[in-house]
Amino acid sequence: MKHLKDFFDLGSTNLLYYFFFAGLCYWLCYIMFKRTLYNAKIQQKEIKKEDVIREIFHSVISTFVMALLILLVTHSFLNQYTKLYRDINDYSLYWLVGSTFVGLFIHDTYFYWMHRILHHKKIFKYVHLIHHKSTNPSPFAAYSFHMAEAIAEGLIVPILLFIIPLHFISIYIFIVSSLMINIYGHLGYEIAPKWLRNSFLFTIFNTSVYHNLHHNKFKGNYGLYFRFWDKIMKTENPDYVKTYDRIQEKRFGKQG
Repeated sequence: MKHLKDFFDLGSTNLLYYFFFAGLCYWLCYIMFKRTLYNAKIQQKEIKKEDVIREIFHSVISTFVMALLILLVTHSFLNQYTKLYRDINDYSLYWLVGSTFVGLFIHDTYFYWMHRILHHKKIFKYVHLIHHKSTNPSPFAAYSFHMAEAIAEGLIVPILLFIIPLHFISIYIFIVSSLMINIYGHLGYEIAPKWLRNSFLFTIFNTSVYHNLHHNKFKGNYGLYFRFWDKIMKTENPDYVKTYDRIQEKRFGKQG
């Protein structure tokens, strides 16, 4: 019964994060400031109600699948083989925060190659197509996965537990950080500040336009957080920078 309670608690907590952040972003962008953000909209066509319902339905299932994968490791004999630690003093506070960033770098590599596999023609229509039904995604598409993809996506936390020391606090920071970045990628609006374009950070990090192009074109831009794997493997959409500049020019005027 305790394990069942832990599963419900973790799944419900993650679901709360999902609805809070995705719902907040949807309300701000698609309702509250819809007119103000008109020029920031990446695709001008409207989000359909049935698409949002589908995204939420699959996201709820995915949330609990990913929670189950974590508990299958932390609440079973496998736990003894992990690097999970419960005493916060076992490692420095710097590592408590730093482990999240290390986890995001590892996750980006894992995600890129997993994502490429999901786009294989023999797999795509059976698994990844569920996610790509959102050709014009909303924030609620962040976890909108086929159950098999939810398993592939959710394996990242168990993998991290086996290779780097993680406290439960770090795990939660990682999950929330990943979710928020994922929501931004599916936002449907480009809200990046004007200064980003002329910063070195633009060459490193993905934007909402970056992932939106992937949903719109169905190929290219496979990375989750960073651009470097797409650059190395030459899979970055050649129209990305041009599309990003067009959106930002509508928002801020022509940039120098």
